[in-house]
Amino acid sequence: MPPSQFDTPWETLRKLPLLLPPAEEQRRIADFLDAETARIDGLLGSQQRLLGLLSQRRTAGVVAAVSGGACSARQTAKLPWLQSLPLHWQEVRVGLVARMGSGHTPSRAHPEWWVNCTIPWITTGEVKQVRDDRIEDLHLTREKISDLGLANSSAELCPKGTVFLCRTASAGYSGVMGDNMATSQDFVTWTCGPLLNPYFLLWCLRAMRPDLLGRLAMGSTHKTIYVPDLQMLRIPLPPLAEQTEIVETIRGQNHEIDVLADKVRRQEKLLAERRQALITAAVTGQFDVSTASGRNVTDGVHP
Repeated sequence: MPPSQFDTPWETLRKLPLLLPPAEEQRRIADFLDAETARIDGLLGSQQRLLGLLSQRRTAGVVAAVSGGACSARQTAKLPWLQSLPLHWQEVRVGLVARMGSGHTPSRAHPEWWVNCTIPWITTGEVKQVRDDRIEDLHLTREKISDLGLANSSAELCPKGTVFLCRTASAGYSGVMGDNMATSQDFVTWTCGPLLNPYFLLWCLRAMRPDLLGRLAMGSTHKTIYVPDLQMLRIPLPPLAEQTEIVETIRGQNHEIDVLADKVRRQEKLLAERRQALITAAVTGQFDVSTASGRNVTDGVHP
């Protein structure tokens, strides 16, 4: 096996040339870098706090929207994750307005069930696509199953627009099927009827995620939400036209926040790159640290 960077002989390392300025210059460089990297680290900390605030604002905006926050005539809500709802809204069990289903895995003991696989099959590996809530529709899956595997298992083919919720290892994350799909047993699904917009249900599920995990999820290491609890799940139900308006409101406000968050992340990346470039420039003598104090030395440093 060819040597890696960790296999370099000690004798070779000892012969490598090392830039070694006078001791006083070393102290000036160290003091300079301590001050400048601390300043950049402070800016990075501020960026992280700002991202946290944006995330909180995004979550609060979704909860406010699915609870009809703009409506002043309100009633006390019976839902554990909401305080009040508009007077003209209902609270319903999801199963009354959507058909609930579940998934399954065709037996691996029958290899003939795993050939000619064409049916998109959602597993926990797809959760990362919807983890940050920016994506609503899931179109691509890592695995597919066959018609024969589907016929010989408890999996079912759900129509495009069906809402899915992961209830095991990545419990609480949800999305909408962008095509006809099946799922593993780690998911439950809801195929919405004429009174429920699937995207309104999706944003309700995302708004209630802390409640789902805090009140219903069981287990200390791997959280699991059990099917009987999900069968009793309740949501607010405004008129269908109002559901559509709420979905569009959520998309608009989330887009504005996401644009700001992306700008902050780009600034974070630039600060981190400049921090490293500054260290490299200082220790290789690309500028004189004794004359650099008092100005923004990162202006002329490019990674």
